[in-house]
Amino acid sequence: MGKAPLMVWHGDSTLPDVDLIVVPGGFSYGDYLRSGAMAANSPIMREVVARANAGTPTLGICNGFQVLTECGLLPGVLMRNASLKFVCRDVDLRVERTDTPFTHGYSQGQVIRIPVAHHDGNYFTDPDTLKSLEDNRQVAFRYCDADCALSEEANPNGSLANIAGVLNTAGNVLGMMPHPERLADPLLGGTDGAPMFTALAEALAA
Repeated sequence: MGKAPLMVWHGDSTLPDVDLIVVPGGFSYGDYLRSGAMAANSPIMREVVARANAGTPTLGICNGFQVLTECGLLPGVLMRNASLKFVCRDVDLRVERTDTPFTHGYSQGQVIRIPVAHHDGNYFTDPDTLKSLEDNRQVAFRYCDADCALSEEANPNGSLANIAGVLNTAGNVLGMMPHPERLADPLLGGTDGAPMFTALAEALAA
């Protein structure tokens, strides 16, 4: 986006003055114990939680989504894929909300192609929390087919209600299992992820 990101180590305890926090994908602590559970207790996460709760836009991708649920910024948990196998492929997502800093570059109901690469992406929560998510419009993306329909076949990991991405109630924290950064340039084979980062840059510059 024209500016180099500031890299912050998990063992740090302070964050610089930033406009956006991104908790990236990967396998923090080797995914031992439970994906994201150990990273959620890293010293830096206390400051991440404080900044996010104060309104700083915060994006968690894949393992970052797991970390955001484990530290309590987002509801639910990410369990083993229903297939019990690692899944790495492009999937179709339906955009459920366009009134957030992350999603206003898309159209309501738009189908976008974004890669997934995870073993523990099966989103789950209890019935009351699911109802709250639906009532508060906290679902940002759902796995779908190319025709925008939700189905078991279109769901790569067994996620409840085909949920691929979740927002907090304030709309400034987004966690998603798919990797928009992996299809954000023609050289990567597609650009469906680019509008997320363009929208964030525009929102933060406003």
